[in-house]
Amino acid sequence: MDTTETMFTDRSDFDYDYETLRTTGVVLAVVMFVSGILIALSKKFTKCVKSSSNSSSSGSQIPPKTEVPPQTV
Repeated sequence: MDTTETMFTDRSDFDYDYETLRTTGVVLAVVMFVSGILIALSKKFTKCVKSSSNSSSSGSQIPPKTEVPPQTV
């Protein structure tokens, strides 16, 4: 019985460093927020660049397809 008690130490006295956890959380939140904004803006700018380059290179524009698939019930 003594060996099982020494294998699992008592962790009730473990002290968390809440300042480090809070700082890490804030840093990760800011990094994820900024990366999300950059991803959203990069997708917006790539669409603008592609559409403007297509319209300037070709004289006639192809109208978008407006077909609607049949609905099944």
